[in-house]
Amino acid sequence: MSQIYYTQLESPIGSLLLTLEDEHLTNICMFNQKRKVEVQPDWVANDRHFRSIARQLQEYFRGKRRQFDIPMRLQGTDFQLSVWQQLSKIPYGETATYGDIAKRIDNPKAVRAVGLANGRNPIPIVVPCHRVIGTNGKLTGFGGGLENKAILLKIEQT
Repeated sequence: MSQIYYTQLESPIGSLLLTLEDEHLTNICMFNQKRKVEVQPDWVANDRHFRSIARQLQEYFRGKRRQFDIPMRLQGTDFQLSVWQQLSKIPYGETATYGDIAKRIDNPKAVRAVGLANGRNPIPIVVPCHRVIGTNGKLTGFGGGLENKAILLKIEQT
């Protein structure tokens, strides 16, 4: 069994818990979000393994990075993976609706399911679920809170 490493990173949207397995990012968890990730006793705290990831996230938060070059391991259902793949295609500074994503995965009636998959995204920010908005153009449903969603979108507008 492979070792899981973790670190905590301060950000404009609060403390983030990051996990890494086999040199692949597996989680970015906001401490106030609905989807909780608890540090397990067999995980190892190690900031060194996260240097590149932390640098890229800090550059993003300063508005200096538009794309990430981070090896990731996304784990989910085939449907979730297809949604997360589409999220990654939303350009920096732009938004899409849940309906847009449903159409892009050739399942236009799956708007609610897209919302659920969006909410279960284990690597927010890097897989930009914050770029998905309601059909009416309003901010809706973000596991890290709508205030944090607004902060992330504002970073991308500057």
